[in-house]
Amino acid sequence: MTSNEERLKILQMLQDGTINADQAAKLLETLGSASKSPEAPLPPQPPFPTGNRGGKYFRVRVTDTDTGKTRVNVRLPVGLVGAGIKMGMKFAPEIEGIDAQVLQNFLESGEIGQIVDVYDDEDGEHVEVFIE
Repeated sequence: MTSNEERLKILQMLQDGTINADQAAKLLETLGSASKSPEAPLPPQPPFPTGNRGGKYFRVRVTDTDTGKTRVNVRLPVGLVGAGIKMGMKFAPEIEGIDAQVLQNFLESGEIGQIVDVYDDEDGEHVEVFIE
């Protein structure tokens, strides 16, 4: 099975509920490290600083400004988001307006709090992104 097929299988297992997000992140990380050259193995790096101060979850919340109801509320482990960024950049390295390395460095910094707070009056949405 090729590396891409294995990644898709892991993501399918996550979608089916066979594994949780933390398990998927670990499997994707293991798969990524297994595909690297065995000549120069690197020690595993934590996705965020150890200790109590690092953010562990990446949350996106979209709220309808008219009704106040939440339309989207997604919470993912920071490690899974980091793995997703790395994998996504292999397929689309030049996404307009996004510097993936800056985003990855921010996720690894351990900072917590709100990083995006946007009101879209045209669509009536309030978009918030947090590291918690």
